Amino acid sequence: MIETSIPAIVPADPSANVTDLLVDRVAATPDRVLFGVPDGDGGWQDVTASEFHGQVLALAKGFVAAGVQPGEKVAFLARTTYEWSVVDFALFFAGAIMVPVYETSSPSQIQWILSDSGATALLVESGEHAARFEEVRGELPLVREVWRMDEGALDALANQGASIDDSEIDLRRQLANGDDIATLIYTSGSTGRPKGCVLTHSNFVELCRNSAEALSEVVLQPGASTVLFITTAHIFARFISILCIHAGVRTGHQPDTKQLIPALGSFQPTFLLAVPRVFEKVYNSAEQKTESEGKGRIFRAAAKVAVEHSRRLQDGERIGLGLRVQYALFDRLVYAKLRALMGGKVQYAVSGSAPLGPRLGHFFHSLGIHILEGYGLTETTAPASVNLATKSKIGSVGPALPGVALRIADDGEVQVKGINVFREYWRNPEATESAFDGEWFRTGDLGSLDDDGFLTITGRKKEIIVTAGGKNVAPAALEDPIRANPIVGQVVVVGDQRPFIAALVTLDPEMLPAWLATHGESSDLTLAEAAQNATVRAEVQRAIDEANRHVSRAESIREFTILGTEWTEASGHLTPKMSIKRSEILKDFAKEIAGIYEKPVTTSNISVGG
Repeated sequence: MIETSIPAIVPADPSANVTDLLVDRVAATPDRVLFGVPDGDGGWQDVTASEFHGQVLALAKGFVAAGVQPGEKVAFLARTTYEWSVVDFALFFAGAIMVPVYETSSPSQIQWILSDSGATALLVESGEHAARFEEVRGELPLVREVWRMDEGALDALANQGASIDDSEIDLRRQLANGDDIATLIYTSGSTGRPKGCVLTHSNFVELCRNSAEALSEVVLQPGASTVLFITTAHIFARFISILCIHAGVRTGHQPDTKQLIPALGSFQPTFLLAVPRVFEKVYNSAEQKTESEGKGRIFRAAAKVAVEHSRRLQDGERIGLGLRVQYALFDRLVYAKLRALMGGKVQYAVSGSAPLGPRLGHFFHSLGIHILEGYGLTETTAPASVNLATKSKIGSVGPALPGVALRIADDGEVQVKGINVFREYWRNPEATESAFDGEWFRTGDLGSLDDDGFLTITGRKKEIIVTAGGKNVAPAALEDPIRANPIVGQVVVVGDQRPFIAALVTLDPEMLPAWLATHGESSDLTLAEAAQNATVRAEVQRAIDEANRHVSRAESIREFTILGTEWTEASGHLTPKMSIKRSEILKDFAKEIAGIYEKPVTTSNISVGG
């Protein structure tokens, strides 16, 4: 069993709660700009720490006036906007407990989260959100209040609370100590019914205070700023949004990813928070654009030079004159344009929720954007480990954060303990007990620790495929590089108790038309037509061949099927953070999987052992 730990940098304060992070920020820098709010003309209106604090207090009074009691659960269903942070902190100041709901959640998911949590009120952003709740309202007798932001609920609540004295809010905000529940976040449900994770005030306070020091080059540098666009209902963005308030980072929001590029251009953030799929999209879009302009060869050459340049830098190898000249040339022709596309000031990007391939890490590193890949779960308040500006290895998810310990169990499972680990699963003692080995949280992920304490994730315990020949195969090692191909939407590797490994592949409807046009095919092909197209199949085969190069023959993909449909959150095959629901896919596409193995195969397709 291998173990590593990093001592906390900031002494723990058991009496502190999340409201202290804002109170301390206002006391230290009342006039520092904490937020940029869209002004309607493509610009941003500044909101200072003291102005934000004032809006939070006004809304907190509104919740009190509306009858919200300390310790009550209030559910919140909305997109990633400035108002999200106002509501979040207003509930903290009112002594309530927020239960975030993904804004894409179905009526049945809303019903489960509100009933299991015992929420007594619900705040939604829009009429469409409210309509989904109304479908199941009869099953939720505890919910006594439903507020709609699009109908002016926040202003109405603030007006309603005008008679509440400041002392009442000051009293309420200090009721919770570090051990008390800060929020109840339901897992995204990639397997089974979502479980409520009880995260405490100390989880947020201690992790924010220590992470700010560990990531000081990112969040404490003068002028640090970011644009949040991934859902704040997920712990990854929720933690970062609270960290930014603690660290005094200017934050903007853009819930519509189609408007992300203009938002980055006008806001000019210094760091970004994203999942790997976003970096894949940026790379693939740039490749397709240059391909359509007849400059695809230049882009591919630039990408190859970028990866090699970054790899040599990381490994401490000599960078020869030829590579230096090529890098300088492509910096002017390609890299500078991509930097400008992201606002021109991005120095760091924090990546999580799924593995990021080394190729993308090295590519963006050569652009001058250091992707700090990290690792964590809802149960670890997001980050357990992260690459640092001063200590990183592309391809790993970094060392443990201060106050966190990591260990690799005898079966290869990654386990975590420390300031970030959740208290329990809400009303589910059986699940809580099985999730812990003493003080250590069992993540369910497989990984390794190197001699420098850097963690690498290799797969999920429950997802390991055992072929009929007894070979253990980690799907992620094959799926991640295939998914990086521009026309691939998603991929699921199959083969449990089968004679060989195979794959189900979906196509990316956004990238496909441009790719088809630049490869001599009609850009109007439907997904079903493209799935049968010989040129498309050859490209998918090429991506699979590339992935196969990195594994043994027994682990390699021998057959694949391209589906003529998408996997989406609406179809029930992706979680809100775009992770695949493997069990649902295996069930819904059992016929297609069976069809792969009913094809005649040669003996070369069948593997025995390693």
